[in-house]
Amino acid sequence: MLTRRTFVKQAAAGAAAYAAYSLSPAGRVLGANDRVRFALIGAGNRGRQIFKAALECPNVEAVAVADIYTRRLDDAKQIAPNAATYQDFRKLLDDKTIDAVLIATPQHQHVLNFVPALQAGKDVYQEKTMAFNPNHARRMRKAFEGSGRVVQIGIQSTSGPAQPKASEYATPERMGVITALHTHHYRNAPYGGWMRKIPPDCDAQHIDWKAFEGEADHYAFDPERYINWRFYWDYSGGNVFENMVHQVGFWYKALNLKIPVRVMMTGDNYLSPKMQVPDTMSACLHQPERIFFTWNSMFGNNFYGEGEDLLLGNKGTLLCKELDGLRYVPQATRHSEASAQAVPAVPDVAGIGDGGMTKAHMQNFFDCVRSRQEPNCPFELGFRSAITCQMANASYRLGRSVQWDESRQDIV
Repeated sequence: MLTRRTFVKQAAAGAAAYAAYSLSPAGRVLGANDRVRFALIGAGNRGRQIFKAALECPNVEAVAVADIYTRRLDDAKQIAPNAATYQDFRKLLDDKTIDAVLIATPQHQHVLNFVPALQAGKDVYQEKTMAFNPNHARRMRKAFEGSGRVVQIGIQSTSGPAQPKASEYATPERMGVITALHTHHYRNAPYGGWMRKIPPDCDAQHIDWKAFEGEADHYAFDPERYINWRFYWDYSGGNVFENMVHQVGFWYKALNLKIPVRVMMTGDNYLSPKMQVPDTMSACLHQPERIFFTWNSMFGNNFYGEGEDLLLGNKGTLLCKELDGLRYVPQATRHSEASAQAVPAVPDVAGIGDGGMTKAHMQNFFDCVRSRQEPNCPFELGFRSAITCQMANASYRLGRSVQWDESRQDIV
């Protein structure tokens, strides 16, 4: 839901971006064995992680890096010394030899990078959560439709070994009627482990503050807002956008789920006074497929860890450990007995870890850049996952349940 002032502000910014980058030809045509030339937009911690994963893939070349903070450009140079560096990402997009871009900027900036990148003819690896609000999601869809571009959303579990097995096991024969899906994400870490120290050069001389703010409300330069942007509603969706989206994306793909009929989320901030977003919360998603999908999270206890999801049917249960390993238990077997069994009813699927899934996800993206096939986490899956997470945050902030108005493409 938008105020009139915010709508006018965002619409004007979108029009300006479109005028700056009218649709261009689709770039180089790559063969199956051609080298993919790629660039990175956003060289913070996650950006450098996916940059390194990309460089581990065969037959690729890192051409350029863009970031509004000069320190980040220096950090990226340590990884790819020959890459050109820019504070203004639009200059990077002017290079017609670049085939693809990886976008890992703060969440409120995604639309500002994604739309121009597509209009410049680049394929895009877009970190999650894909879109910051419904307005951004609509603008991103408009840019994507008819573009002919490959878009991979950074929900890396969709390239992990558990993803196809979850779809294979979630059948009426094994599961019966599925009516509930319980997921969680627990940490025992102050501020979720997101608190960052402010470097000595984090100042207006080394950071393009106007570019960082984008369409968000204006504040005087504040290094705390820049370094710890995850704490602020202006730039972040909190742990809903950081981690709930991974679990939503995984199960939406496995079960082919749609945007929820309605969402309710409640919670509070109990241990993180410097942070606006909640540190303890519980979301309930009422799926049109008649599945009750719950997610809860906290930063003050990690007994349950960062996810052992339970898909519950009247014939069986699927247990998915951190979206990586998978185990099936028939309904006739109690959980305690199943844990003690040496051989489960259906063999466990061994995981490859988050780092391995990120590399596999990046390899899938580059494979699709060459083949022009749909990647493992395509735009529409990213769109549905983003809207669902936006609904959870909207419910929390409004203090009521919310719905998705399909005709208006907005949260009400």
